[in-house]
Amino acid sequence: MAHPRVEAVTSEARAAIGGATSSSELEAVRVKYLGRSGALTQILKSLGSLPAEERPLVGAAANEAKRDLEALLDRRLGAMLETERRRQRERERPDLTLPGRRPSLGGQHPLTRVRDEIVAVFMGLGFSVVDGPQIETEFYNFEALNIPRDHPARDMQDTFYLSPETLLRTQTSPMQVRTMLAQKPPVRIIAPGVVYRRDADITHSPMFHQVEGLAVDERITMADLKGTLELFARELFGARSKIRFRPSFFPFTEPSAEVDVLCFLCAGEGCRVCKQSGWLEILGSGMVHPQVLRNVGYDPEEVTGWAFGMGIERIAMLKYGVDDIRLFFENDLRFLRQFA
Repeated sequence: MAHPRVEAVTSEARAAIGGATSSSELEAVRVKYLGRSGALTQILKSLGSLPAEERPLVGAAANEAKRDLEALLDRRLGAMLETERRRQRERERPDLTLPGRRPSLGGQHPLTRVRDEIVAVFMGLGFSVVDGPQIETEFYNFEALNIPRDHPARDMQDTFYLSPETLLRTQTSPMQVRTMLAQKPPVRIIAPGVVYRRDADITHSPMFHQVEGLAVDERITMADLKGTLELFARELFGARSKIRFRPSFFPFTEPSAEVDVLCFLCAGEGCRVCKQSGWLEILGSGMVHPQVLRNVGYDPEEVTGWAFGMGIERIAMLKYGVDDIRLFFENDLRFLRQFA
């Protein structure tokens, strides 16, 4: 036996279900009539306030109405979802008559490009490429390279120490030591890689890239170093490039020299990039110190060698006219697309 109050709520709910035009509207109807505070739920909750003889009748009518409304909602929702999915597929269907979209093509990072150019020059001269661990010991990073414990390069302000004996390598020179310990002369290697130092500003980064070169054999002289670097400068900066050597000091080479290249922007006339000097510093170099040769078991009376080291970021900044090293690491596509 139906109850007038239940019939009224049921009729109202059926009309709302029939008038819903979307799945979200159907959900709102379900909440309004069958939710925790819904009209039909309130009837069931109020059974305790009815006379005892009415409770079974109202309860049975309300539960039957609830089942009927839930079944009706499920049928209506299934049909509604299918309609909505069909409409969505129609909206998302690609128009094959539209012109195609050209994909965005990437390019080599400028640091990768410069590194590959440097490596290609020296591989063409018969040098081998070597790589090694970025976490090094003090022996390979300092001691074997004739850098004593009281040298400023070993201060905590320059080096990332991981323990009293291990550190993030500050240069790729440890690969020179590792290679010489592993083989007898002749040696001709270059060692490109990531290095770390406690330094950061517009021209320095705590992580940057270096290329170190080493040649060891009988009767190698400073003239061999000069000829090799002159050829390197011509290949990288152009046929008119010239270099000059300036005396310097490095613990692992003797004699040592800084190497400048003739400014390729002003051809030596003086400009903002070369600070009116006409020259650009590109690397440090020198003859391998006899003590370094002894440290790896070589006899400095029998063999000699030369070494150099350059920062890839430094070369890239000079070659492309970049005045802030941070641009290479910020992944700004507006900057990187210029090199694509």
